[in-house]
Amino acid sequence: MTTPEPLAPVAARDITVDLLVIGSGTGMAAALAAKERGLDVLIVEKTDYVGGSTARSGGAFWIPANPILRENGSPDSPEQAAEYTRAVVGGTAPDERWQAFLEHGTETVEMLRRTTPMKFIWAKGYSDYHAELPGGSAVGRTCECRPFDASVLGPERARLRAGDLKAPVPMPVTGADYRWMNLMLRVPRKAIPRVLRRVTQGIGGMALGREYTAGGQALAAGLYAGVLRAGIPLWTRTSLTRLVTEGERVTGAVLEQDGREVTVGARRGIVLATGGFDHDIVMRHEHQLKALEPGWSLGSEGNTGDGIKAGEKVGAGTALMDQAWWYPVVAPLPGDAPQNLLAERSLPSSFMVDGSGKRFVNESTDYMSFGQCVQARERAGDSVGTTWLVFDQRYRNSYVFAGVLFPRMPIPQAWYDGGIVHRAKTPADLARAAGLPEETFVATFDRFNELAAAGIDHDLHRGESAYDRYYGDPTVAPNPNLRPLEGTLYAVKVVLGDLGTCGGLRTDRHGRVQRADGTVIDGLYAIGNTAANAFGKVYPGAGATIGQGIVFGTIVAGHAAQAEPAEVPPTISAVARDPR
Repeated sequence: MTTPEPLAPVAARDITVDLLVIGSGTGMAAALAAKERGLDVLIVEKTDYVGGSTARSGGAFWIPANPILRENGSPDSPEQAAEYTRAVVGGTAPDERWQAFLEHGTETVEMLRRTTPMKFIWAKGYSDYHAELPGGSAVGRTCECRPFDASVLGPERARLRAGDLKAPVPMPVTGADYRWMNLMLRVPRKAIPRVLRRVTQGIGGMALGREYTAGGQALAAGLYAGVLRAGIPLWTRTSLTRLVTEGERVTGAVLEQDGREVTVGARRGIVLATGGFDHDIVMRHEHQLKALEPGWSLGSEGNTGDGIKAGEKVGAGTALMDQAWWYPVVAPLPGDAPQNLLAERSLPSSFMVDGSGKRFVNESTDYMSFGQCVQARERAGDSVGTTWLVFDQRYRNSYVFAGVLFPRMPIPQAWYDGGIVHRAKTPADLARAAGLPEETFVATFDRFNELAAAGIDHDLHRGESAYDRYYGDPTVAPNPNLRPLEGTLYAVKVVLGDLGTCGGLRTDRHGRVQRADGTVIDGLYAIGNTAANAFGKVYPGAGATIGQGIVFGTIVAGHAAQAEPAEVPPTISAVARDPR
């Protein structure tokens, strides 16, 4: 679905509100929760489009023991959820953060049901990413929005950010659909009826004047529909310049729209929901990896660390700045968007090597753990160049690749010309084409085939976890992630992308921004990727990033509604314009 021409923004002006929300991804959840509590709310968005990285995501949310799970027969409980989260976080984030998240999950889901027209489903079977830990669930805790009719937005539909997942025909593709679409030639009895149902829904909906979306765009559209219904004003093309303080309290913000500054006072507080620093390559190199390049991140282009920088200027501390929701992607050609690799790494007749020609990771592991492995090797000086996904013709004939190539579709010639893909008849020829050490790569190839034939990866344990198997091929036994390679071979260059950074401002259980010494900056909150990950250095399950964003949106709204309102002086505009 292409991005429509942007609508002109609502004109920004000097104004005072109860709560100012800066960012229109999960920030919309904070605004809805605050409006429901009777607060006067304003949302501002830096770009022309509403939805942020939420709209570009898969749209799932991980909220344990929530009503959707209970209503659909999930065995999850608050006790199991706490046991798992404690085990998975492992002390890499303050306990109060993830505990508050768990405590307010049900409240958040019920709020979304009241304030938006969305309906939700449980993605049953989508395993927690570390289900083998105490309290983990192989059936999963991930939920998502049902396909949503974006035409309910009316003229404001043109302001909705386009999603990242694209289908070859007009059809909504949920996360569960994606899994089976990827296997449609392998398990046609399950996959084809599902695909036909979505095609019918998409094309049939168009005939009725409806536009069904799915994934992150459905979630963003549903949130935006709630915002419009609630009458919450939203200014696009409006960026944060700086925060305004009175004493030690944040009381407003200077914003810029089309080169013109305005000041918004905030009686109850400001919520920074501006995303991470995905596209500030200087910050990425400073805090993460020198090898990262512009254009590799899948996050919204507006995510340049604005909220984090503004928070730091008023004394905020930061944490986990080396962390991101890492995501391997096909190395993009100049000017092209990165194509993510999710199921592709788990499917049989494939494996990955680094520049030394050796396997270095369980290819089927969750994408954040994959990236952390690459990051650790870089920092330890063990990095040995580009990584490659190697597969055979049977793989290419059987599975969707990078979300854009259906089975048997030819790989674009531009990928060959750009050195992204190499093809050969033998492992030795493939190694020479990709610039890999021939002898080492051939030994790796032979060793992998030996393990795959036996169905057990003794070297890196691929296929041993529930999450590994979720994206495997259920028709391949005894291990759905392993099968020897044969015949024509391919190697695709893979680089380390991400869904966004997840280090940011330090916050407490209420979402209040903290200084480095742990004291609170009154009147300032941060949620989503602007705040340091509530789960520390770990991704507990699909949709944890959106899950914590919307839950902490509810939390900060509740706290702001009970907070003593600040007296915003009438001179705030003059003070803000001339900080001297």
